[in-house]
Amino acid sequence: MTTAHHPGPDTPPLIPLHCLRHVEPGPPRQAALPTGTAVWLVTRHADVRQVLADPRLNRASLYAADAPRLMVTPNILDDPASLLNSDGPEHQRIRRTVQRAFTPRAIERWRPWVSSVVDELVADLVAAGPPVDAVAALTRQLPVAVISRLMALEGLDHERLAHWSDHALSATAYSAEEIAGAMREFGAFGHQLVVERRKNPGDDLVSSLVQAADQTGGVTEEQLTSLVCGLVVAGHETTMTTLGNALVYLLDEDRAAWRRIGADPEAASAATEQLLREIPLGDREVLPGLLRRAVEDVEIGGVLIPAGAVVAADAVSANHDPLVYPEGTPDLFAPLGTPSLTFGAGPHHCLGAWLARMELELGLHKLARRLPGLRLALPVEEIEWRQGLLTRSPQRLEVSW
Repeated sequence: MTTAHHPGPDTPPLIPLHCLRHVEPGPPRQAALPTGTAVWLVTRHADVRQVLADPRLNRASLYAADAPRLMVTPNILDDPASLLNSDGPEHQRIRRTVQRAFTPRAIERWRPWVSSVVDELVADLVAAGPPVDAVAALTRQLPVAVISRLMALEGLDHERLAHWSDHALSATAYSAEEIAGAMREFGAFGHQLVVERRKNPGDDLVSSLVQAADQTGGVTEEQLTSLVCGLVVAGHETTMTTLGNALVYLLDEDRAAWRRIGADPEAASAATEQLLREIPLGDREVLPGLLRRAVEDVEIGGVLIPAGAVVAADAVSANHDPLVYPEGTPDLFAPLGTPSLTFGAGPHHCLGAWLARMELELGLHKLARRLPGLRLALPVEEIEWRQGLLTRSPQRLEVSW
């Protein structure tokens, strides 16, 4: 399997993501991307919500002719045809073709099947006997199984999917040529999938997307292909990352919480929300926030952001804003009075948020219920991490019981 870049033997070990220090929330301040491009860093909860919801700050203008360089090497997020990089009526037109499949009610219908998938994966993990790599046995397998079923991709080579996904979200792990080559392959796969489901539609998400796009019009073939590829990556990458990092936190920092998650499904649900708030998806040095660009002058948190400026909305810091969330050691089972910004806000709020929540909740609850004595088989300092990507999670996670 193709994996992301690994550091040399003299590179100091990385710390788990839940141990990273976040930027203290405060007024917008000037910072820079790894490319050297100047950005306004926004860190307070209210300000980040404004950035993500205000139409004067958008995604499409990040790729205008006069836009500054954002990434060291372009990846799937830089596709101008993608849902992510459209705004206004065009964005809503594309989003409408898919959003019905991801409503809370629609996702809840999948719970019995997802639950059965988790049961099977946990049973296989236990049968393999300790020690077991939890990534290979569960955190990668669960979201891949779910998105494959949802999109009728059961025959998809999982190693190929991992190869495409790593390149799609690469920050420094691969060269521009390697990323471009992988994305051409991935795009060809996505387009062929669209063509096949148009000819032979089935009861799956891709078929419904194609039918909706063809019936309503206004969505180009390029946009439809981009949407399919984006769903394949997003449908498994963030869930795999969050589930792996949550296991690191719980098995290293909070064994009492682990046992409670296994004993009480409602506790697992509450803990899922808190873990999503607490643990970032990646290192902020790679990408300090969700990027937008001002299309006109706009005031944020008392600071005037000029037209043309790039803004980085730091949801990690916003998720720890003391004006919104209590400071100190988190209570994993306390309800969130204010929703976190992990899945974004406004028009670009993550479509798959409810599906990711359900997979995390069921994965954690059922594994903890079956193995309340689960523990890390190696010290956290020896965890092998996926690096050089926009996300970071264990490459392997040896566990025992």
